[in-house]
Amino acid sequence: MSQPRHEPLAHLALASAQAQPEEAGATLQALPYRPSVILRGESGDKAFPKAAAGGLGFDLPVAANHAAGDGGVTAYWLGPSEWQLLGLADTEDLTQALAETRHAIIENADGQQAIALSGHRARDVLAKLCPLDLEDPGLVPGRCARTVLAGCTVLLVPREDGAYHIHVARSFADYVWRMLAEAGSEFGVRVAQ
Repeated sequence: MSQPRHEPLAHLALASAQAQPEEAGATLQALPYRPSVILRGESGDKAFPKAAAGGLGFDLPVAANHAAGDGGVTAYWLGPSEWQLLGLADTEDLTQALAETRHAIIENADGQQAIALSGHRARDVLAKLCPLDLEDPGLVPGRCARTVLAGCTVLLVPREDGAYHIHVARSFADYVWRMLAEAGSEFGVRVAQ
């Protein structure tokens, strides 16, 4: 998979107009490019999950809103027969492992942008833009949620450090970034490089 043609948030002059670190309730960071692949297959077909595990080196999560991985590649459950594989640069092993199953592997190439939102007011910023119950005890690290953020479909991933990673289609990255910055303005927003 090739590197992205350009960073979708580079034109925003990200370091300008931000709170000082000690005043910031939230921090935004454009995360570096990671290859993204959508995998589709029948989780109810016993051969598919077994074959996928053989190609990935770990079991796909089959429970709703769960994530699994091996450190380099993470699989996010998007639906009963769909996963987003983040960090999978080469699909050859997976393609070979799944050869005898019904499946589809769709390379997203540089179609995704990830934004990190952290800080003691990160949840408050998200709550202004997202209808999801962010205090749900099921929304913890190791889980994920497909939701809407300011009208855009995103994949929301809670992190161990209390931060969130927000995966959004690259064509909406600029808009989502600006909405997060605006929603966080009352708490003070800083931008991390």
